[in-house]
Amino acid sequence: VILSLLFRGFAKGLEGKETASGKDLVKALGLGVDAAYKAVMKPTEGTILTVAREAFEEGAKFVKKSQDPAKVWSVVCEAADASLQRTPELLPVLKKAGVVDAGGKGLLVIFEGMLSFIKDGVMIEYTGTQASSEESDDIFRSAAAEFDEVINFTYCTEFIVGRDASITTSPLKLRAYLETIGDCVVVVDDEEIIKVHVHTEDPGKALQRGLQYGQLLTVKVENMRQQHEQAKVDNEKRQAKVKLEPQDPVEEIGFVAVASGEGLSTLFTDLGCNHVVSGGQSMNPSTDDIYEAVMATPAKTVFVLPNNKNIIMAAEQTAKIVEDREVIILPTKTIPQGITAMLSYDPDSDAIINKGTMQDAFTGVSTGQITFAARDSEFGMRKIKEGEIIGLDNGKLTVAEATPKKALLKLAKSMITNDAEFVTLIYGEGISEEDASEVYDALVLKYGDRVDINMINGGQPIYYYILGIESAQ
Repeated sequence: VILSLLFRGFAKGLEGKETASGKDLVKALGLGVDAAYKAVMKPTEGTILTVAREAFEEGAKFVKKSQDPAKVWSVVCEAADASLQRTPELLPVLKKAGVVDAGGKGLLVIFEGMLSFIKDGVMIEYTGTQASSEESDDIFRSAAAEFDEVINFTYCTEFIVGRDASITTSPLKLRAYLETIGDCVVVVDDEEIIKVHVHTEDPGKALQRGLQYGQLLTVKVENMRQQHEQAKVDNEKRQAKVKLEPQDPVEEIGFVAVASGEGLSTLFTDLGCNHVVSGGQSMNPSTDDIYEAVMATPAKTVFVLPNNKNIIMAAEQTAKIVEDREVIILPTKTIPQGITAMLSYDPDSDAIINKGTMQDAFTGVSTGQITFAARDSEFGMRKIKEGEIIGLDNGKLTVAEATPKKALLKLAKSMITNDAEFVTLIYGEGISEEDASEVYDALVLKYGDRVDINMINGGQPIYYYILGIESAQ
C-alpha cells in the first residue's frame, strides 16, 4: 500500500512531462512521500516511510546546488541507504533481530534501478533469482522470534471499497473508527475507490464499516499469528540446514531431488540421489538451494528432479547458471513421478539414453493426494469448508470426505483402473503407522489380486496420503 502511494504521488508529479530535471524528480518524490504519510494516522518511523522521507529531504537540499538528474538521484539513493541503516535505531524489533527494514530495503533497490537507467540508460532486468541461502539465514536468524512483540492484533485485513457517489461521509471518519478497533491503519481515498489496511481482532467490524461507503470490491484477511508460527518453523529449518561444499565433477552422472519429509528424503537417497533438497508445497526451495546441491554433486551430468510443478522454474534457472557441468531437468511434478524416474535409471546407459527412459517412465504415473481445503470453496453441488479433507486426482479436486482414510479409499476407487500395475501408498507426518496400515490392508483386500501395492512412511507435511499409480505402457 505504502509503495503504491509513493509512486502514485511520483506519477502525478511527472504527469505530462516528456523530460524531467533533478528538481522535477525530487518534487515528484515529495508528492509521493506526502501522500503516503497522509494515509497513515500514526506513521511508524524506522520503516519505508522514513527511508522515503529522508531520501526526499536530502534530495531537496542538493537540488539547490545542481539540477542534473543523475547527480540528484545519486544523492537520493545515498540518503535512502543511510536512512535504511538507521532503521534498527528507530525500531527496537529490528535492532534486536539484527536486520534493517525490509520495505525500506526494497525501496532502495527500486531507487538504485532508477539511477541505473537515469545514468546509463540501462534497465536492470529481473532474473528470477532469489536471495542466497546464506543471506536468508542472516535475515531470518532471529527476526521471526521478535514478531511476537509487535503482533497486537491477529488479523491483517485489507479491502477495497467501490465508492457510492451518493455517500458524502469523509473516509477520515472510517480511519478514525478503525483506529479504535486495531492498529497499522491505512486508508487511501482514491476518488472512485477507498483502499483500506488494518490489523484487528474483528475483521467483520472493519468490513461492515467499509460497507457504509459502497460495495466491497476485494477482501483479503490473513492470520498473522499463524504466519508468525510458520515463519518460526521455516527459520528453524533454515538454521538446521547444513552448508554443502562444491565438489569437482569426477563421476559421470549424479542426481538431485526435491522432497519434504524425513522418509522421502531417505527414500530418494536410497534410490541413488546424491542430495535431497528440502522443499515442497509449503516451502519451495530457491534457485540458490538447488544450485548449491548441484554444485555439491561430483558428477559431469546432474539430473534434477523437482517433484513439484512450482519448483520446475527454479530448477530450470539453476541449469542456466551452472557452467562446469551439464544439468538436465526431469520435469517431475509429483513425488511418485520422481520415485518412478529414479527406479528407471540404468547405470550402464549414458545420460542421453537415461533422460529419455526416465522421462518416458514417469509420464505414465498418476498421482493422488489427500490433503485439507485451504479455504471455503464449492465442489459440484457441495460446499467445502476450510479444513475439510479433500482428494486430488492429478491435481484436480474429485473427492471431499470427513476423514483422510475415507477420502483415500474413495480416490483410489476412481484412480486404480484395470490397467494399473503398481500402486505406492505414501503416508505423511499427520498419519500414524496403525492408521496407514488399515488403509494399506483395505487397498490390498480390494486390489491386491491384480496390482502390486507398497507402503512408504514419507513423513511429508500437508498431504496425509500420496498415491502413486503406474499403469501398463
